Order: sequence, then structure tokens, then C-alpha cells
Amino acid sequence: MSEHIPAVNRQTSMQTGLGRVRGSGSARNGTHHWWMQRVTSVALLPLTIWFVFSIAAHAGDPWEVMAEWIGRPFNAVLMILLIGITFHHTEAGLQVVIEDYIRPERRAMVAGLVIKAICLVAALLSALAVIRLAV
Repeated sequence: MSEHIPAVNRQTSMQTGLGRVRGSGSARNGTHHWWMQRVTSVALLPLTIWFVFSIAAHAGDPWEVMAEWIGRPFNAVLMILLIGITFHHTEAGLQVVIEDYIRPERRAMVAGLVIKAICLVAALLSALAVIRLAV
């Protein structure tokens, strides 16, 4: 007894399971997004430890001493790295929350753009403050 296979299924029946699902997904870059969150988390660990211990070592110092400390090239570079990676990590994490919990899709898109804009402006203002102290 021969089995009738519709024309649509004949085309996909020759594909493997991986071939049928490749390129699927809402954004098609979920794995990259997941990895970037892990990479930024790992990068934030030593930077946060450096920042916490540095601030603790200068606890009680006047503003001028702290401004001079932040203005040193090594500290300024690490501080700008900390700022950039922190805001990137924050934006990526909030994007996941928005995608998971905000409906309809149009509202989620607007919320995502607002979060991106806020994180970008806050990161630029923070980096500018560090650069002004370093110059």
C-alpha cells in the first residue's frame, strides 16, 4: 500500500530535524544573547571586585582625593570599562524581562527602545564624568 505524501511534506521530509529548526526563534540570535550575558557577567566579576576594594580603601577620603584617584589613567580606564559593561549587561537583562513579560509586541518594542536609550545616555554621562576627572 503506497502512502500519499502531500507536496508540502515531500519537500521537508528530506531535511533533517536540525535543518527544519535552523533559523527558528523569535529573534534568531538567542544563543548569542545568552552567551553575551555570560561574558559580561564574567567580565564584571574582577571589575566589581576591583571597584569595591578600591572604594573601601578610600573610605572617608575627601572629594579631591577621590577625584584624583579616578583621574589616574589606569583607574579611569577600568572605571569606563566597568561603566560600559555594567550598562550593557543591565540593558541585556532588562531586554529579556521585557520580551518575556510585556505584551502586546508593540508595547514590548517601545519599552525595549526606552530601556536602550536610558542605558546609553546613563553610560555616556557616567563615562563623560570619568573623562572630565581624568583630563
